[in-house]
Amino acid sequence: MNTIDLFSGCGGVSLGFKWAGFNAVLASDIDENCEKTFTANFPETPFICGDLSDIKKEDFDKHINKEIDVVIGGPPCQGFSLANKKRNKVADDPRNKLFYEFVKVIDWYNPKSFVMENVKGLLSMKSGQVIKQIIAEFENAGEYGYEVKYEVLKASDFGVPQARQRVIVIGIRKDLKVLPEFPKKKYEKEITVNEAISDLPTIHASEGKPIQQYTKKVKNGYQEFMRKNSNNVKNHVAMRHTQRLINRFKAIKNGQGLLDVWETHGAVQRGNPGKKSTVKFSQNNQRLHGDKPAPTIAASFQSNFIHPKLDRNFTAREGARLQSFPDDFEFKGMRTKMSWEKGLSQYQQIGNAVPPLLAYEIALTLKRVLEKGNVVDESKAINADVFHQPEII
Repeated sequence: MNTIDLFSGCGGVSLGFKWAGFNAVLASDIDENCEKTFTANFPETPFICGDLSDIKKEDFDKHINKEIDVVIGGPPCQGFSLANKKRNKVADDPRNKLFYEFVKVIDWYNPKSFVMENVKGLLSMKSGQVIKQIIAEFENAGEYGYEVKYEVLKASDFGVPQARQRVIVIGIRKDLKVLPEFPKKKYEKEITVNEAISDLPTIHASEGKPIQQYTKKVKNGYQEFMRKNSNNVKNHVAMRHTQRLINRFKAIKNGQGLLDVWETHGAVQRGNPGKKSTVKFSQNNQRLHGDKPAPTIAASFQSNFIHPKLDRNFTAREGARLQSFPDDFEFKGMRTKMSWEKGLSQYQQIGNAVPPLLAYEIALTLKRVLEKGNVVDESKAINADVFHQPEII
């Protein structure tokens, strides 16, 4: 089955769908570094980099010569996010209007189905009126319209070591006369941070190389899958930290954050290091519990979280592990980003992505539904046994 991936980011959804046997015919995103990462990992898939509202059908048609089965993607969601306290006053936010560009592509190709991902805050915007409007648009999209359902899925229910929750909207073309279905919770025991990253080379602040060798043995099934097609570790370089910041990290215990050590180690005023800043951010510098899944790995995770055991922030590769990107998936572009630099950093690409394992489960379920109960040919799909709940060795 063939997919078009819109607002693709670095390719988390496309990777999950690829594992399930889907073929990405085309991908598109506005960010140049996402293009670099996507193209490096999906060299066979054409990529159109640009604002979807400026892209015409003939631009897509140059790369499409087959029927499209699924349009997948996550339109930018900042305007819908619960983190945006003005979300009920942003009806005209241009970021929300990009949703209609997603619908535009469905109108072009009348795919059998679509999958749209968004933040949980979408459901509460304008007291639920926004999601009703979105569903109405989808129900009337294309030549036939779509049967539409949505659910909130939790990534850790599907083998991802992260408690990320996302709204998944699925539509199936009405003439196919089948209804959307969602994957059911797969694992009772959640994969923890330590289970996800403990086999990676131990590096401290400022340490690490662009390419490193594995120095530890695999400890569980999750790590085995992460390393399945990789002979080395990429994107595992620790951030540079001042000694003052390292001392702060040393004082923060698992489950604590910056506010717990503010009196001694709080942020200081710029240009006046002898005086504490009056600006306090409760989500900064949280030391994660190693024996629990990670909280949501957002685009800002490079400064949000501290390693469970080491006195530094997470590396990009550790963040990728917590998102379920395997080690052979390499991230391109700058590792971190200064405000004046164009393009998303590796950290931002990782935090913005849909966890591939979550996308994989959605793809398998969708494939079975589109096959109308027939036995699905999973010869092209990855062996689902690799996702058995890992036992610590």
